[in-house]
Amino acid sequence: MKKILALLLTVGMVLGLFAGCGNSNTTPAGTAAAANPTAANPTAAAAADSLDGTYDITVWVSEMAGVKELTEQQIKDFMEENPGIVINATIEGVTELDSATQMITSVEDGADLFCFAQDQLARLVQAGALTKLGTKAAAEVTELNDSGAVAAATVGSDMWCYPMTSDNGYFMIYDSSVIPAEHVDSLEDIIADCEAAGRGFSMELETSAWYNVAFFFATGCHSNWTMSADGKSFESVDDDFNSDNGVIALKGMKKLLNSTAYKCSSSADDFSAAIPAAVVIVGTWGTSAAKAALGDNYACTDLPSFTVDGNSYHLGSFSGNKLVGVKPQTDPVKTAVLQKLALYLTNEKCQLARFDAVGWGPSNKAAQQSEKVAGDPALAALAAQSAYATPQGQIDGSWWDIAKVYATAAKEATTDEELKAALESYETSIKGLFSMSAEEREAFTVIGSINGDGWSVDLPMTKQDDGSWLTDEAYQMDAGVEFKVRQGKAWDVAYGTDGNNFVVETAGTYKVRLTLNGEEGTVELVPAE
Repeated sequence: MKKILALLLTVGMVLGLFAGCGNSNTTPAGTAAAANPTAANPTAAAAADSLDGTYDITVWVSEMAGVKELTEQQIKDFMEENPGIVINATIEGVTELDSATQMITSVEDGADLFCFAQDQLARLVQAGALTKLGTKAAAEVTELNDSGAVAAATVGSDMWCYPMTSDNGYFMIYDSSVIPAEHVDSLEDIIADCEAAGRGFSMELETSAWYNVAFFFATGCHSNWTMSADGKSFESVDDDFNSDNGVIALKGMKKLLNSTAYKCSSSADDFSAAIPAAVVIVGTWGTSAAKAALGDNYACTDLPSFTVDGNSYHLGSFSGNKLVGVKPQTDPVKTAVLQKLALYLTNEKCQLARFDAVGWGPSNKAAQQSEKVAGDPALAALAAQSAYATPQGQIDGSWWDIAKVYATAAKEATTDEELKAALESYETSIKGLFSMSAEEREAFTVIGSINGDGWSVDLPMTKQDDGSWLTDEAYQMDAGVEFKVRQGKAWDVAYGTDGNNFVVETAGTYKVRLTLNGEEGTVELVPAE
């Protein structure tokens, strides 16, 4: 349950920077926010000569301990610097994924200001849940933040939100008593050290495309997605995973997949497991658990290189960001207030305060150069890895499932031909996204651990006369099996239980039914007759 902090803030400011920005505050035509008077009457915001007034706003921030309290203090600081406006702010802790999902489900009921992860940006733009930045605001964000963060906040030529961090990437945390410093650059040496010590090497290759693309980026492969001009759909993809370089990537991946030390995981808790890991590939969120488990042996660095046919390839990665968005408003002056507040909450001072409080890595270039940020071992490792990182752009939601499968295929492959076949299957699935009929995009399917398929197969459903959807077949399900029902074989619209996976409580043979009620969906099991 969300914990809510309500506070009454007195804030004053002049229109300043955002008097001109109001001219450009728009949302895509035809979305839920099309009636936004800022879009309908571009001069409305500019006509206002003051932001004085009273505003009721809701703010969604990370559920992490301390973030709500820090945000409360930062808004109070904003008040002191800009006296004159009354803001009734309700601050709620919401996960980044839930924040985006709830906004998409109902923009009207969503927060006025909300934090989310960059991989949700395309969905939010498509749903009309964001207000586009004006020219002046976008220019200031571009000047103050690193290029990856700016790209993360941008769809097409438009900037839709404010970068708050540049730490959503991964690097290598390791036990320095097992892995000597002279071995950290070689994947092969690290694997050998782990095997010799009877310790684990954790990297989430078979269940997360976010991690396994490291091998493809290492060999120069790419997967670049192009959205339509209105940001509502994906038009094309430039993807060369199915190539000679892709085969090299899978050969490198197999070295870890087929090692006795390998564990498919990205949890720093593996350092405390019964057979403890000596290496975990993870992000900054894993540092606390790693430090607690490893003590003085805690160390971190950028990812290593692997060798295939005498050539060395440094593992790549995705880089990403936390972002702050502003919901479209019917009052253009309130829009200006929210944009001003969002810019303040993502400035150098506020980003450094978050680093001090919760260890988040800044996107603000000046904050990144501060001694305390530059001296943090985890952020230093992330910075070193950034030279090999690819900013995570907007990607079709179905890709994340499609790109998981080739790792398992590579693990089982014994020949180059089998590796090529895995990549050909991947390419066929990618192309299928653009040949999907309107009926297929509207249809619902079930995906999960049913039949032991590892969330790699969508089970078809058929729409019933009463409007519900029912699987075409009944499936034997053990207790504990998890699944979700999703639309168009993507994750933009998906249903489980309270936002989580549906979990089978009693083993049996069932069909799955989805009953829709507006934006809500109820999933239930129907015993086979």
